[in-house]
Amino acid sequence: MPKIPVSDDVSGLFVFLGTGTSHGVPLIGCGCGTCTSRNPKNGRTRCAAVVGLPGGNLLIDTPPELRTQLIRERIGVVHSVVYTHAHADHLFGLDDLRIFPLYLGHELPIYCEEEVETSIRRSFRYAFDPANQSYPAGGVPKLAFRRITTEPFHVLGARVIPIRLTHGRCRVLGFRIGGLAYCTDTKEIPPESMALLSGLDVLILDCLRREAHVTHLSLDEAIDVARRLAPKRTLLTHLCHRLEHEATSEELPSGIDLAYDGLRIPLRVEPT
Repeated sequence: MPKIPVSDDVSGLFVFLGTGTSHGVPLIGCGCGTCTSRNPKNGRTRCAAVVGLPGGNLLIDTPPELRTQLIRERIGVVHSVVYTHAHADHLFGLDDLRIFPLYLGHELPIYCEEEVETSIRRSFRYAFDPANQSYPAGGVPKLAFRRITTEPFHVLGARVIPIRLTHGRCRVLGFRIGGLAYCTDTKEIPPESMALLSGLDVLILDCLRREAHVTHLSLDEAIDVARRLAPKRTLLTHLCHRLEHEATSEELPSGIDLAYDGLRIPLRVEPT
């Protein structure tokens, strides 16, 4: 029998595992002030989060640094995973999931759209090779796919509302859970999705840099979205090295802040 994993209790919390862009911060080979900063809030691993729901820990995305993120935050068990999309910076830490079926005693539920499942099966073929299925739990990722669309679904005792986002030519999902919405990797939010983001306690929103970008919101664009939706609080994520934490924070309007790796915020969820 596996040992009970050592893990912080994050029930009722939203935990930022990573808040950086696809390159991460520091950027390889860069000597700018942000990349050489000793302020830990300028150290940004690739985007992911853990949501402490009534029935367990829901992981959003599996970035390349997943193992170190979970160890850093003392999160020893994940009960289910949901994916926003299949870009490498949100997917390629999937192999680190293989420990969790050992702890859980069953396959790990994976909630994603059809195209994400297709990418996972293509990129991690060994996990689904019949020849490898006799490996004990912990040897390869043992996953149970749960197909989602833009219809609300239930996981770990909570209702999750998928939010369709536009990320260049890529279809992306954000997620609303109770009074919080997580909308990373977006350039445009369709009107029907804006309607699903009203009345929020917390909006977590993509914000790559100050300059315009073809697939991500800029700082001014993110501020404009936040002002239109008027949540009680907005936290900006998917940040590149051009947004130094302290200097950028001083410029932001009241109620809008930069997220950072390890930030934990309360989550209001009505149990189902």
